[in-house]
Amino acid sequence: MKTGILGLSHAGKSTLFQLLTGTQAAASGGRPEARMGVARVPDPRVFRLAQLFNPKKQTLATVEYVDVPGVAKGEGQALVDLPALRGVDALVHVVRAFESESAPHPDGSVDALRDAKMLELELILADLATVERRLERLEANIKKANKAEDVSERALFQRLKQALEAERPLREVELTEDEHSRLRGYALLSGKPMLLVANLGEQQIREAAAWLERSGLQQYARKPGLGVCAVAAPIEAEMAELSPEDAQAFREDLGLAEPGLDRVIRSTYELLGLVSFLTAGEDECRAWTIRRGTRAQLAAGTIHSDIERGFIRAQVVAFSDLVAAGSLAACREKGTLRLEGRDYLVQDGDVIEFKFNV
Repeated sequence: MKTGILGLSHAGKSTLFQLLTGTQAAASGGRPEARMGVARVPDPRVFRLAQLFNPKKQTLATVEYVDVPGVAKGEGQALVDLPALRGVDALVHVVRAFESESAPHPDGSVDALRDAKMLELELILADLATVERRLERLEANIKKANKAEDVSERALFQRLKQALEAERPLREVELTEDEHSRLRGYALLSGKPMLLVANLGEQQIREAAAWLERSGLQQYARKPGLGVCAVAAPIEAEMAELSPEDAQAFREDLGLAEPGLDRVIRSTYELLGLVSFLTAGEDECRAWTIRRGTRAQLAAGTIHSDIERGFIRAQVVAFSDLVAAGSLAACREKGTLRLEGRDYLVQDGDVIEFKFNV
């Protein structure tokens, strides 16, 4: 999974990126450039399985994050033109909610809902320019050859243009699978699912849920393809310097049930409809990311295309059943270890061994 991190200048997006990926701060001075890093998806189930199987290796699922330069009003087209954002599955918009005298807001005041709407409009206007350019080319092609494929694509892009002119993001436009496939080659960012990450101050994070409601972000994020969560990136940066015990005490003092970074990754998973299945053995215990509702044979391809091609069956047990029983042999005796065919819908937390032949 690849996710682009967007935001205004001084919103804290680069701080969040560095915390998520462990990447060092960018060198000061010079022209800002897109940066890439990888975050491990927190999953205590992997470590619990490792206690049962004592493997040589433990591997968490990962998310690739792309941190792009800050955006100002009128600069949305620069995002569309960034090669680093092509092919992203989702966007994270870091919305500033904290006050700071040393780093004033570029617009002179802090208003999270205003900023969320502003960036959305920037993406819409940038996509509109892309769609209009494509329509011009299609009109020219149709005058020359009048191919049915171009006529069909023109109708699709005219629908997109209507939505964008009405200031509706493309994620709100209903598209068929074929139409989604046609649009994959275009960097239409308003069509991507987007997680709004409110970057709060210390006092605000103590009442994050109430703040999200008061700010209007919670209501705004109820639109299709949007999600919202709250973090306090400066506080998370402080906790990163502490021992695990001290960080946990600090977190409890703030009333936080989990690290903010875990919340961002989990919220991104929920927005995209992602789940994890697990594999376990003496060599490795590992989590694998798939979309909810993925069939067993396709899930096998996440590990290796040969396993998908030669799929025979899947040996499946729920994580909770395996931990309760203590071993696969005990699960077999209890009847919780079962065989499933290629069309089985893999569930979050399934521990699977794929049988295949190539």
